[in-house]
Amino acid sequence: MRGDYQQLVDEISTALGAPATLEDRDFGLIAFGAHEGEDDEVMDPVRTRSILQRRSSAAVRAWFEAFGIARAKTALRIPPDPAAGVFRGRICLPVRHRGIVHGYVWLLDDGHLTDLELGTRGAPPDPRIAQAMETAARIGALLADEARAGAELGDLLRELLIAPPDGQPAAAAGLRDALRDSLRFTAGAPLTLVAVLPWDTSDTDAAPLPSLPGLLAACALPAGGGPADGPVAGTDEAEPAARSGAGRGGRTGSAARPQPAAPVPALAALVRLRASGAPAPAHTVAEHLLRSPRAGAVPAEGKAPRGGSGHPPPPRPGAAGIGAGTRELTDLPATWREALDAARAAHAEPRLGPITQWDAIGPYRMLTALPATAPDPAIGPLLAPAHAELARTAEVFLDCAGQAGRTAQALGIHRQTLYYRLGRVEKLTGLDLDDGEHRLLLHMALKAARL
Repeated sequence: MRGDYQQLVDEISTALGAPATLEDRDFGLIAFGAHEGEDDEVMDPVRTRSILQRRSSAAVRAWFEAFGIARAKTALRIPPDPAAGVFRGRICLPVRHRGIVHGYVWLLDDGHLTDLELGTRGAPPDPRIAQAMETAARIGALLADEARAGAELGDLLRELLIAPPDGQPAAAAGLRDALRDSLRFTAGAPLTLVAVLPWDTSDTDAAPLPSLPGLLAACALPAGGGPADGPVAGTDEAEPAARSGAGRGGRTGSAARPQPAAPVPALAALVRLRASGAPAPAHTVAEHLLRSPRAGAVPAEGKAPRGGSGHPPPPRPGAAGIGAGTRELTDLPATWREALDAARAAHAEPRLGPITQWDAIGPYRMLTALPATAPDPAIGPLLAPAHAELARTAEVFLDCAGQAGRTAQALGIHRQTLYYRLGRVEKLTGLDLDDGEHRLLLHMALKAARL
């Protein structure tokens, strides 16, 4: 399939005598024509980065989309802008199929295409442009076919990951047959799942996922969904926890009940590994997916913070988690939970991210397995936005095993300031930081609040 794209791009390059590149709708590189000549300025920084990194940046995407390329049905001329790294003008050929844009062909203009009629002002296009647009339409049909095949595999993957235990063998058999028919899978090959969190699903006509080595199928799922998950904060099932009695420090239940949270979508990507215990292909897939403009997007509803303030959290970059490898498709639901837990941990704890494996998240392996409930009544007051500095101080203190010198150095504060803050933490929570069980409760609660 990728060879077909290269051949078609080369046809366009030959017809117009200009270097051409093909990118998908998310500006991921699919194919590029040879660049001949010794003029380095023709290989401007934007084209060079696109080829070397296999994707254009979000800023580049926004700059080009401002010219209306996503709405265009005919070729467009893009002027040079050295300030943006675009040293040469371009002709953009929108790649469409049945009215949906699937990508773009970019032609670098070294000056010999300047007077070429594109057919944008009522005049007929130059025959070479007409021929190039016909080729672009053939590319669009191929991309549409690839998107449909990928969507079918994604649907089967989703069916397996959300199936109840008694339905998983049949769902796994359906996915196995489809992967075998697509020539993407050999029985017994090691597999894993990559979770990318959050993932923007608002664009239902989004471009297909990039063709990456080992990437077999992908689908979007709610990060808090699935039959194996526990009660979600803000639901009736979780409410008794918010109404529970005294905490460890003797306080009565005063924590604010969390606001209902909209499910945060995550992307599940099925990856074939070269060998068991060799997750390099999964890391490569995760790196590419995190560069997608759909990674790290916050849903419009916004998830309310744990403290229940009702304000959406500030946007954070996306994170990716990788589950343990397996050779059995029936193990994938468990692998998905591992990958998702790793992504949640990486999203919550910057030192783990942006990509981490399930076996590397330490205590978060236990914390992510706990059902989502209201904060412990003793800890609730400390999680208020006004006390964020105190909460961070307490967490760093506990991360440093209660060693005041290490904590003060990590926070960049004087020891006396540290002791003052810890005293305020004890007054707010009613906990005794000299008590091991109280420390354990506070440490777990602060880590869990990040999730």
